[in-house]
Amino acid sequence: MKIGIIGAGHIGGVLTRRLKQLGHDVTVANSRGPETLKGLATETGVRVGTVTEAARDKDVVIVTIPEKSVAELPKGLFENSHAVVVDTGNYYPQRDGRIGAIESGTTESRWVSQQLGRPVVKAFNTIQFGHLLKGGRPAGDRERIALPVAADDPNAKALVSRLIDELGFDAVDAGGLDDSWRQQPGTPVYGADLTADEARHALADAKRLPRG
Repeated sequence: MKIGIIGAGHIGGVLTRRLKQLGHDVTVANSRGPETLKGLATETGVRVGTVTEAARDKDVVIVTIPEKSVAELPKGLFENSHAVVVDTGNYYPQRDGRIGAIESGTTESRWVSQQLGRPVVKAFNTIQFGHLLKGGRPAGDRERIALPVAADDPNAKALVSRLIDELGFDAVDAGGLDDSWRQQPGTPVYGADLTADEARHALADAKRLPRG
C-alpha cells in the first residue's frame, strides 16, 4: 500500500521503519521539513516529503504528532483524498495546553477528526514505541500483544486491523470513535502489553472519569 506518515517521532519513526520492512511504499514528513529526514531516508529507503506530499494519493495516512499540532496542519490537507486516516495521538494537557472540547468530554480522536475534516481511525496510541518496534509475534502466539482499534467506518477499521496483524499484533475492536475514550491515557489498556482477551476485558472495565 501507499502509506503516508505525518510525524517522525517515536511512534512515527517506528511505523516508518516497520511498514517499509513489510514492503509498503512509505512517505514520511515532519514539521521541520524533508531535509531533516535525510538520515531516516538513507537508513530505511523511505521517501521523505512535505506534509502535503505525505498526504497526497495515499491509501493510508498516519497522523502521529502532538495533539496541539493537529490544528496547525494545512487546511484542506485531505481534500479529494480517499485515504484512511489513522490518529495515534494522546492528549496531555501539560504538553498540549488545555483543549476545551476534549476537557468537556469530546474524545481525543473525535476532536482530531473535527480538526482534519475527515473520519479517523484511533490506533497505535496505547503501545510503547520500543514494544511496537520489537514486540511483534506470529499470529496465534499466546503472548501476542493486542492493540485496540476504534472507528466509525468498519471498512477503515478492517484495513487498519490488517496492518496491525502484518506488524505482528492482534487488533481488538474498540467500538466507534466516541468509544475511543476507553483507550485514552489513564485507562486499563493504555500502556499495557495485553493479549486480545485481556485487552477486551480492559476496555470493558474502563471507567470514564471527569477531567480536571
